[in-house]
This record gives sequence, structure tokens and C-alpha cells, in this order.
Amino acid sequence: MKIVLVGPFPPYRGGISMFNHSLGLELAKNHEIHRVSFSLQYPKSLFPGKSQYFDFEGEPSEQLINSVNPVSWRKTARWINRIQPDAVVFQYWMPFFAPGFTSIAKQVKRKCGAKIIVNCNNITAHEPKMTDQLMTANFFRYCDGFMVMSDTVENDLKSIEPDPNYRKSPHPLYDVFGESIDQTAAKTTLGITEEKVILNFGLIRDYKGLDLLIRSAKILKSQLTNFKILVVGECYGNENKYIELAEENNVMDVIDFRFDFVPNERVHEYFCAADVVVLPYKSATQSGVVPIAYHFDRPVVVSNVGGLPEIVEQGKSGFICEPNPEEIADGIKQYFNQSSNDFRPFVAEYKHRFSWSKYADTLLELVQS
Repeated sequence: MKIVLVGPFPPYRGGISMFNHSLGLELAKNHEIHRVSFSLQYPKSLFPGKSQYFDFEGEPSEQLINSVNPVSWRKTARWINRIQPDAVVFQYWMPFFAPGFTSIAKQVKRKCGAKIIVNCNNITAHEPKMTDQLMTANFFRYCDGFMVMSDTVENDLKSIEPDPNYRKSPHPLYDVFGESIDQTAAKTTLGITEEKVILNFGLIRDYKGLDLLIRSAKILKSQLTNFKILVVGECYGNENKYIELAEENNVMDVIDFRFDFVPNERVHEYFCAADVVVLPYKSATQSGVVPIAYHFDRPVVVSNVGGLPEIVEQGKSGFICEPNPEEIADGIKQYFNQSSNDFRPFVAEYKHRFSWSKYADTLLELVQS
């Protein structure tokens, strides 16, 4: 089968880019894959981070789509039509991209007849605008099928498409961040001396609840000994507000802020150094951080929001808590009250249910439906 994947690819940073990359690697084992990415993803005025790129050596993509230039949308559609694919798979995560994707999908449907599939990472934006649903619905008019990874996104899809042709499959486990290493060696590499390591990893945005984790640290100081909360990721916003909050709560001694993007080849160091990974989100659909944690056999503590509870077995692969400092602290404490041996064998077994091959098979079944 000839398949075009549309969306960000490395060297663009971010979970959607890595998802597209991993999906492309899996599909390329048995199919002809073409990768279409952005020449401009976000204008500088709309991008809150330090850089949109990272160093990458791997399968190249065609960087054709300028998110704000309709001329590029027509050129992209012509490029896809020349290939005459059987299917075009869009990664969708933000209504900002809906106009460009709508234009491309419409022209492909008219000239090529390929199946148009949408992999719905998000449908409703984390900071929604009044026009979002209208733009998304307009794009979905030209689509033949949808992949969703959580109940939350499934419900969002049905609010726009009353009777969609779709499949649901959990977010696969990332396997592009290297192999596990010894925990002691990882801690030494990172300069961590504390016995207990709690990891908060990924892009830092308001909805991800770092402020809740900082406040929970104040509670943990009276209940837990010899621990460090390792906060790792580029901050989309003001870093100082988190540092000031930690100072106000007198927890700077138990939090290690590392506000930097982590290249792929170093991700394994942080997860292997950790005992448990904490996602104190205030809202969510699903998260790519949980699959990374499971890949490295690490249990998680997650907020009871969006699709996060769907991929956590309470007391077996981690703990589910309400998004407030008290319950987050309690979830972390419950983890350390049990032996790590209670979790890691279950996580190791659990992660086999989230392979890229199973996800790709479900996607191909949708294409052929």
C-alpha cells in the first residue's frame, strides 16, 4: 500500500513529531511511505518556546506545508496527487492547522481519491477558541476515517461527527529513546544523590499542573525522606513563576528544575534515574509521557483527567489521583510505601499491549474499511 503521512516530522520537536516518526517507521516495514512535513509550522510570533527544532539524523521528510500560506497548501496537494497514494494520514492536534489541512484534503479527494484518515491526537484544544469546532468540522467533512486513542477524544469526535467511521487504539509505547541503563549509573550521570527520584517530564504548560506538584512537595517534605523531584522540560511560559512558587512553599531543596529540551539520545537517562513518573495534569486527552515511562518499566502517578486513567492500572502500573496537591502527594507516597517489585513486572507485561505494530494494524484496517 502507498501511504502519505502528513504532519510534523523530525527535526521538529514535540510529541506529535515523534508519533509521526514512529508510525512511519512501523508502516515502512511493509508499505511504501511518503512523509510530508512543514516548511513553517508555527510563525515565530505564535511559538512560545526557544526553538522548534532539534538535531536529527534519520528518514527525511518533504517540508512542504507553510501553516499560514495557502499557496503552499495547493503545492502540497499537487505533490500528493502526483504520488497517487492509497491513503493519506493526517496528524491532527490543534484547530490552528485545520484550514491548511482542509485545503489539502479537499484537493486530494477531488483529484486522487485516496482514503483520508485523521489520527486524532487532540480534537479540542487545551486553550479553546470559539471558532475551533467549526474549523475542525470543516476539515472532517473531507475525511473518511478517524483514529482515536482515548475515551475523551472519542467523545470529542462524536460531538462533531455523529456517526464517524473510526477505530480506537491506545497510544503506543515509544521505542526511539534508547535502551534502559542501570538506575545508579543514570543518577550519577545526572548528578543526583537522593535515594528517591520523582520525575516530571515534558514541555511545561499551565494545563500540565506543575504548580500542583510544587505545592504537593510541601506536603511530601513532612512524609517522605531523602527524595528529589526532577522537573525536566522546556517551559512554554515564565519559568520564574515556578521557581518563586517553590521558594514560597520552601521546597527548593527538594526540587531540581531543568528547564531545557532533552534530545532523544538523553531521554533514557532521566527515566532510568527515576523511581516514578508524575503527571499532575489539570486537563488532558492522552499523554506521550506515560508510554515513555512504561517503555522504561517505570510506574506513573497521574491525575484523573481526560484519557490518563485509561492506561493506568490502579496500584499495579501506578496510581490515579485527583488534580490537587494533597492527592498528588498521597499518590506519590503510596508508591514509595510499596516495593518497586510490585510494579515493574506488571508494567513490563502491560506495555506489550501498546505496540506500534498493533496500532498500525488497526490503522490499516480502518483504511480498508
